[in-house]
Amino acid sequence: MKGEQGTAPRLQKTIVLVGMMGAGKTAVGTALARALAVPFQDSDEEIVRAAQMSVAEIFERDGEPFFRARESEVIERLLTGRPAVVSTGGGAFMSEANREMIARLGVSCWLKADLDLLWNRVKGKNTRPLLRTADPRATLAGLIEKRYPIYGLAQVTVTAEPGLSIDEMAQKVIAALKPHPGLFAEDA
Repeated sequence: MKGEQGTAPRLQKTIVLVGMMGAGKTAVGTALARALAVPFQDSDEEIVRAAQMSVAEIFERDGEPFFRARESEVIERLLTGRPAVVSTGGGAFMSEANREMIARLGVSCWLKADLDLLWNRVKGKNTRPLLRTADPRATLAGLIEKRYPIYGLAQVTVTAEPGLSIDEMAQKVIAALKPHPGLFAEDA
């Protein structure tokens, strides 16, 4: 897809990537932002930078409700800036207020992946506070069962395929987003 930078559609609203940990929000989001020539922002990284501690440390010290409140503030700030691609934490879209804000100010895109793909990507990492349990795979399966009906409310859904490269997945996301009204400028 090299050489297409000059023909990148002009983004009019922020694209907010939602989905489970390991779905590719950061990797695909970075490639998507590059393809669209807009900034990439990660809501978790913004929180980490402001707090000067990791997400796991924030969860441990201040609890999940405190983290979720900061997360909503950061998402609102990112949505009111210039159009970008924003990656959110796995739990961000569970908040009805966040879903409403994202739908009003941007476009939500769920990167949907099955349990096996997610597990292969997150197993062995201790950076996921919600998976610090006796049976992390079962915990991940439980999160999927709870979250997928809510993620299904996203304005656009793109299913991850294990064989796709990150850039190919980013192009799949662009193709799925193109028909969304008001997202891209109508260049003649």
